[in-house]
Amino acid sequence: MGCHYVNGECENCQRDLPFPFTMAFQPIVDLETRSVFAHEALVRGVDGESAWSVLSQVTPEYLYAFDQACRVRAIEMASQLGMTSRLSINFLPNAVYEPRACIRATLETARRVGWPFEALIFEITENEHVVDRDHLRHIVEQYREMGFTVALDDFGTGHANLDLLTTLTPHHLKLDRVLITNIGQDTRRQKLVRHMCSMSEALGMGLVAEGVETLEDARWLYQQGIMRHQGYYYARPAFEALPGIDPACVSAVITA
Repeated sequence: MGCHYVNGECENCQRDLPFPFTMAFQPIVDLETRSVFAHEALVRGVDGESAWSVLSQVTPEYLYAFDQACRVRAIEMASQLGMTSRLSINFLPNAVYEPRACIRATLETARRVGWPFEALIFEITENEHVVDRDHLRHIVEQYREMGFTVALDDFGTGHANLDLLTTLTPHHLKLDRVLITNIGQDTRRQKLVRHMCSMSEALGMGLVAEGVETLEDARWLYQQGIMRHQGYYYARPAFEALPGIDPACVSAVITA
């Protein structure tokens, strides 16, 4: 299903969703600066239900409208909560028909609440197979030209695999939790991530470790030069709120 434009507006993007949703936020910590680099906006039901409880209701006819609504809701709520870090928003590649047209509502919302474009990060999700690689490359290139940061989410598993980097040039790769869990003790995972460190440096891309749940794992990642972490060790997602970061957790990693 493509976009159908009437008077410059996409009809599919303007559909009213038949279900409500809201957002939770989880920080991405930068150990180099000992601060929050960004908060990722995570879809939730209005009573705190899981992301899947919402995503399972997104049928093809509402795909475009849902993608638009998520961006708008995330920016509005980040502004209302007084967020001062960057804001990271997941987007569905197959829900972007034409990058500059489909980003219009996002830009209008950012302007309305005074959210700087350069403080927006768009994460390419791995939840769906990318049908048209050239189209996805075009999206990434257009977003970069508009001043946004682009990240490839859940890298190393599912659809977000190494072959995407033959055509895409994201700013960051977010290493999937499957690679990170127990990495402080698992030599096989360690070897894989060390190679990813070398690869990302050669390609000029930053790394973010997802699913960091223990001090041991956080310390190992820090020792490899991976400075940006996200996971329960630092903070769980907070429902319609910005979770605090305990400075002691950060200090424990750095001073090991």
